[in-house]
Amino acid sequence: MLQQIAPYFGYLASLCLICALLVKTDFSFRVFNIIGCLSFVTYAIIFSAWPVLITNTILLAINVYYFYKLSTYKEDFDLIEFNGAEKLVEKFLSFNKNDVAAYFPEFKNEMLTGNLNFIVLRDLVIANVFSAKLLPDGSAEVSINFTSKKYRDFKVGRFIFEREKQFLISKGIKQISYQKVYNKGHEQFLKVSGFKKEGSGYIKTL
Repeated sequence: MLQQIAPYFGYLASLCLICALLVKTDFSFRVFNIIGCLSFVTYAIIFSAWPVLITNTILLAINVYYFYKLSTYKEDFDLIEFNGAEKLVEKFLSFNKNDVAAYFPEFKNEMLTGNLNFIVLRDLVIANVFSAKLLPDGSAEVSINFTSKKYRDFKVGRFIFEREKQFLISKGIKQISYQKVYNKGHEQFLKVSGFKKEGSGYIKTL
């Protein structure tokens, strides 16, 4: 019986290792590698394939070690306001212009003027640019809330809307709104971050 199902462990292991090469974050990479190694170990035990067993047991230990380091590592987050014409921010937006256009196709750098603008740093690296137009009724209409691909693991969203919630409130913000959402991945981020769909946009009350 075990030998009949053993090939499926091999297929699962191969699939996981392929997926590991396609994911965007180090955390996901380690998760898929661990599952893949466990599947290969099971496969090797059933067929007494000792070289496969030894190799994947070692790889499993390595992946578990780095998974533990990733799980326990505390990144440094920081929020820094800017006016709208800073060269470093312009460089960041220019470097990511195609990706920015996929999430915020109507955004132009000129829209930053007069807005509440800030960047989010992760270990002193720019991870996110946020800009919103503040209205008299306490609404903040988001012009851009762009996170670079490497950091799309929802941590930036939690930092902005949970850890820095009092900062937003101190600016007179009662709710944050998106008039339109153009990207399915962005919709998922908003739902995870507690936004509710309203018409063609999303709203979150602080």
